[in-house]
Amino acid sequence: MHPSRHRLILLAATTAATVVAGTLGTVVASAAAVGCRVDYQITNQWQGGFGANVTVTNLGDPVSGWAVTWSYPAGQQVTQAWNATVTQSGAQVTARNVDHNAAIATNGSTSFGFNGSWTGSNPVPGSFALNGTTCTGAPPTGEPTTPPPTTPPPTTPPPTTPPPAAGVVQMENLDRGLISVRSGGGNLVSWRLLGTETSGVAFNLYRGSTRVNASPITGATNYLDSGAAAGSTYTVRAVVGGAEQAASAPALQFGAGYLDVPLQVPAGGSTPSGESYTYSASDASVGDLNGDGSYEIVLKWEPSNAKDNSQSGYTGNVYVDAYTLTGTRLWRIDLGRNIRAGAHYTQFQVYDYDGDGRAEVAMKTADGTRSGTGQLIGSSSADYRNSSGYVLSGPEYLTMFHGQTGAIASTVNYDPPRGTVSSWGDSYGNRVDRFLAGTAYLDGQRPSLIMARGYYTRAVIAAWDFRNGTLTKRWTFDSNSSGNGAAAGQGNHQLSVADVDADGRQEIVYGAATIDDNGRLLHSTGNGHGDALHVGDLDPGRAGLEVFKVDEDGSKPSSYFADARTGQVLWSTPASGDNGRGVSADIWAGSPGAESWSSAVAGLANTRGQNVGRKPSSANFLAWWDGDPVRELLDGTRIDKYGTGGETRLLDGSGVASNNGTKATPALSGDILGDWREEVIWRTTDSRALRIYSTPTPTSTRIYTLMHDPQYRVAIAWQNTAYNQPPHPRFFIGNGMGTPPTPDIHLR
Repeated sequence: MHPSRHRLILLAATTAATVVAGTLGTVVASAAAVGCRVDYQITNQWQGGFGANVTVTNLGDPVSGWAVTWSYPAGQQVTQAWNATVTQSGAQVTARNVDHNAAIATNGSTSFGFNGSWTGSNPVPGSFALNGTTCTGAPPTGEPTTPPPTTPPPTTPPPTTPPPAAGVVQMENLDRGLISVRSGGGNLVSWRLLGTETSGVAFNLYRGSTRVNASPITGATNYLDSGAAAGSTYTVRAVVGGAEQAASAPALQFGAGYLDVPLQVPAGGSTPSGESYTYSASDASVGDLNGDGSYEIVLKWEPSNAKDNSQSGYTGNVYVDAYTLTGTRLWRIDLGRNIRAGAHYTQFQVYDYDGDGRAEVAMKTADGTRSGTGQLIGSSSADYRNSSGYVLSGPEYLTMFHGQTGAIASTVNYDPPRGTVSSWGDSYGNRVDRFLAGTAYLDGQRPSLIMARGYYTRAVIAAWDFRNGTLTKRWTFDSNSSGNGAAAGQGNHQLSVADVDADGRQEIVYGAATIDDNGRLLHSTGNGHGDALHVGDLDPGRAGLEVFKVDEDGSKPSSYFADARTGQVLWSTPASGDNGRGVSADIWAGSPGAESWSSAVAGLANTRGQNVGRKPSSANFLAWWDGDPVRELLDGTRIDKYGTGGETRLLDGSGVASNNGTKATPALSGDILGDWREEVIWRTTDSRALRIYSTPTPTSTRIYTLMHDPQYRVAIAWQNTAYNQPPHPRFFIGNGMGTPPTPDIHLR
């Protein structure tokens, strides 16, 4: 749903206009005035609440501080504001500037936004005043009449895209991903069912040249070969219309329950201040880099002196490597001294953006970056680090690299640019360099790259297409632009991507705000910044997708459960300060749909927000691991099964370590190999290998590979972004689940 279909657009008016409960429309009213103009826009509305954006244009002399006043005639109350300090006494409302937007030049504009409450009706304010002057849309008497400047928004026009036809979503042409995991005295062999094989496909499994199944396997795509020797070789053949197809590649061997992928650890170094540092393997992603149908791993190396944005100090360079599953290093990219190391700086995306069957790798670059083939970006001698170790000047770039070679495919100026550092919320370099990244099917057919900057105050999101070897901008969303103010201050430390309005095109769930596929604001709950959110079919008993999110603002709900299409909050928990972690998934068969829990709230909530039991011992990642469709808890280097009386340990990772400090996240978790259940990748404690674990437990549930569900697949791409979160598909997997929908995809 596009906001233009339900946005109420109003000018400061003497004409009364109201929104009757349950109805929305477009109303335009105007009147004569002196010195200023106010555009008052209802950006979204729900029963009892609404969001608004106010743009003030100064038609008189420049001002260095401002106060906008108006009166609400029907008892509306402002509940939260951004880009202004808003106070209310009875019906009278006053909005005052904050530090970064105090000055308004002649014919200049500034915007702020807020959420409010209403009952019965939501009348438009009859008039506004700027610093005591009533706004009528005309300059002061005696001054020449000059129309306000027409400033195009910082975006390319959103493309007009018809709804995609069935079967047009581009996805990877994967092989069977066959693996053999030692399980007791036998081997659990599992393989992928493709998203194009939802019916009419059976399988025969061979140990060496011997078929081990008596009749073709029509159920779940796994087989426990009891009594088989460790190290036995396996292949699998699809059976279509009674005829065997070609054999798969031989199974990868998980002899001790895991597969080690050898790594080449970069040499350490020392900073200009003399601090020594070493390297550890950090976040990872996967993609078919060479087009052979199997995944390769792309890995980020973090130096031991990596910093949070709030911390000063130099860091070592960031490296990004690519490896085959057998440990062959394909390339290494050195981001150089002008890219700082830390969880919020380098977000990399691995995806086949141009549809040639080979994945590309995208990330922010700078002067001194060297590609996997040694190509230099910009100047090798440039050093923009200040004495505190921050990089707050110098050019910023976005580069798409060829996944097969690491060579540069296309480099453009990074959008959004940093501009004035203090305009993002502080002057020392913390909030200006809060980056997020993702991948989204904005046209419903081919993937686009999402690169973003800022979420505490200003939030800017740029969408890029990579076609014919070139990065081109699709659109830019800026919370500072007219109509977008409700997105300011709403971003999370990560994002999610989902088709929330079921139009075949994916949206960007940017914390408490959602950006439509065309780059326009869809809605905002106004509940502000937080550390975790989950988007999926969390309540299969109601139509559409839901969002579960935790909040940091002590005046807002500590967590809430909302309709992903409209932003309507279905239930919430009382404010409690910074609620740092939260999870939503079906982890217990005793309650329909997903259960939700968080650090600051007692108990386990069902889809109606009711406490149904003991809170799990962790609130971190998730993994489908055992044989049933109920999901398990992944935290640190262990996997647990939830129970009403306590957890049951299913896996203790051996000789491995988690990433990102107290976040304790894996390098990557997802349906990377074998059947639909999820693998977990941790680094070994010495970072000399990535250790991939896969379940040794059989399942009777048949589901196509989750990597052929578009929402799940792009979630694997954005998983490494800032505060890593687990992936969710667009359909419900859990106790009592129905048959998964057939994906409308084609394989390249």
